[in-house]
Amino acid sequence: MEFVSDCLGLNERDRLTIGGADVAELAREFGTPLYLMDEDAVRRNCRAFTGAMSASYPGKWAVAYANKALSCKHLVRVTREEGLYANAAGGGEVYTALKAGMPPEKIIFHGNNKTGEELRLAIGSGILRIVADGPEELRNISRIAAETGRTASVSIRLSPGIEAHTYEVLQTGKLDSKFGVPIETGAAMEAVRLALSLDGIDLYGVHCHIGSQIFEPEPFAMAVDVMAAFMVKVRDELSHTLKELNLGGGYGIRYTSDQRPRGIRESVSATAEAVRAAAEKHNFPLPELVIEPGRGIVAGAGITVYTVGGVKEIPGVRTYVSVDGGMTDNPRYVLYGAQYEITLPERAAEAKTQIVTLAGRCCENELLGKDMPVQPVRAGDLLAVLCTGAYNYSMASNYNRVPRPPVVMVSGGKPFVAVRRETWEDVAGLDN
Repeated sequence: MEFVSDCLGLNERDRLTIGGADVAELAREFGTPLYLMDEDAVRRNCRAFTGAMSASYPGKWAVAYANKALSCKHLVRVTREEGLYANAAGGGEVYTALKAGMPPEKIIFHGNNKTGEELRLAIGSGILRIVADGPEELRNISRIAAETGRTASVSIRLSPGIEAHTYEVLQTGKLDSKFGVPIETGAAMEAVRLALSLDGIDLYGVHCHIGSQIFEPEPFAMAVDVMAAFMVKVRDELSHTLKELNLGGGYGIRYTSDQRPRGIRESVSATAEAVRAAAEKHNFPLPELVIEPGRGIVAGAGITVYTVGGVKEIPGVRTYVSVDGGMTDNPRYVLYGAQYEITLPERAAEAKTQIVTLAGRCCENELLGKDMPVQPVRAGDLLAVLCTGAYNYSMASNYNRVPRPPVVMVSGGKPFVAVRRETWEDVAGLDN
């Protein structure tokens, strides 16, 4: 039987496994809802990205894990051990990375509206790079750097005007975006001029991120062309050579059986070749290349396990299957109709002969998916949603005062509680 993720399999009892561990047994031990992650699969994906960069890019490079996909101290330690840098979006992710032992010189700080407190943490800690989102932030960085007597190493996030073929909400590199400074309006060049004029700023490079769940290499190659041309323009007009090109992430993963994304090595190699060719074309020094995968490292390595509370059949309409989770632990379907596959861990080898709509428990007309094939399901069954390692725990909420589920990592078939389950006491604990 083929699953959408290679971390999943069947054991001798025809039950679903993740990382070799029986999913049903883990659910009985830790309860549901439950996030399960195959740590060994995460490590394999880290090595696939670093191996591809090492094999295909002749210049200096770095792979920075995008912590927004899933951030917790144990995962920071895993990615650090595998040689990755940390892409931290917001002060909380910077703080978590530092607390988990990520060296500050391997942290890249992102965000489109960084607060003074966050910038003071980043500059005071001596992190590798701050990716500035616009002129006002550049001024704030300069002011805080002066207050602390430090110099901040900065890249500027640019909008290259590339519309990647993905969900509209995931298109972040087009002109009409809250992120970055647009190149085509001239604003990007003005931002570079400003950065070069400000004290306390070392303008090191430029950054872009064109979107997520991108399956083909062409959008990345288009972004490289635009960014390289801009770097050449900065050199020729301002006599400043930008040393680093950070292309963000966006490499797509397989959520459903009909999706066929390119492999990590093929995708990364195509990007690296585009950068090398652009540098040669423009007679430009080969830049330090940074990529920032998040989903590509953790999404396929995780699943979420629920307990079915009830099955409601509306004849001629649909069959609702209600589970003990919902938009509080996975808001992606509600946000933009993200598609997943599901299975019953204790009957995973059986044919999926029933079509159901997966309903959450929140006081909203909220779903986890429509028209999903599954084995015949009944109240009390365990049900797993596959490929939930990215943007599930990290986007979870306490709506209806629902506690967040735990994150249990599996390595060598053995479980480890990376994040404990919240309790009602935790949820009410900050209240006065």
